[in-house]
Amino acid sequence: MSYYKIIGFEKEPFSTSPDPNFFYLSKEHERALTNILIELRLKRGLSVVLGDVGTGKTSLSRKLIQDLKVREDFVFHIILDPLFENENVFLASLIKNFEIGSADYSSSTLLDLRESLEKFLFQRGVIENKTVTLIIDEAQKLSESSLEILRVLLNYETNEFKLLQIVLLGQVELHSKIMNIPNFFDRISFKYTLNPLDFDETKEMIEFRLRQAGYRANMHLFLDEAVREIYQHSQGYPRRITMLCHKALKNLVLKNRFIVDAESIKEIVEEEIRSGWHRKETALLKSSY
Repeated sequence: MSYYKIIGFEKEPFSTSPDPNFFYLSKEHERALTNILIELRLKRGLSVVLGDVGTGKTSLSRKLIQDLKVREDFVFHIILDPLFENENVFLASLIKNFEIGSADYSSSTLLDLRESLEKFLFQRGVIENKTVTLIIDEAQKLSESSLEILRVLLNYETNEFKLLQIVLLGQVELHSKIMNIPNFFDRISFKYTLNPLDFDETKEMIEFRLRQAGYRANMHLFLDEAVREIYQHSQGYPRRITMLCHKALKNLVLKNRFIVDAESIKEIVEEEIRSGWHRKETALLKSSY
């Protein structure tokens, strides 16, 4: 039997997989998601969300996809690893994943690929009145040539709206790349930087995931003192919070305990330090651009 079933859960509460049903919408995540959806509805073109490692960008992208799936007027594709050898490979990938025709575009020229995409965007966006959306996770991996391709695609528009909506989610190093391309930066309609959670949000996130996993007992599994330790050692980064909570619940079963207290978290952190696997970093400062 899985450890989480022994405690009384229906599902694992602290999986690190980006399940949108377990995604805790902090104030910042909700603000980012709401603004992205507004930008998409208005077809304004380009939204960029930055965040340090572990701030929930990938989970945010999955939540966005979950919301778009129920909307019949959206056509979307997500790129999880935007490393492309050259412009032709990038465009051919878009054509393939948007299922534009059945021809082999591997030997097509850059102009042919652009024209195929433009025709597709016009057909779907104008004639069929669909919102074509491209979501790119790990966008800091985009090369300068790929960013240039995206800039060109953003030029495809009617007198009223952009034919392609683009959402970039990337680590903070994407910022410097974008700042070095002024005519790309100028096209960003919505810019946002995600920051770590505060203490109250850390507590809410833990309780939310416990409820989502089916925990119904009246007893609090995580004492406030434990949450304070988790917040201190995770610095409010959702991924670190998730990992610490997973280890705490596993220890609960292994050591036949009933609650997670401060001492439990200290033991986990001390063991990580002794084994050389503990990283202590400065939290990302709140910023915008």
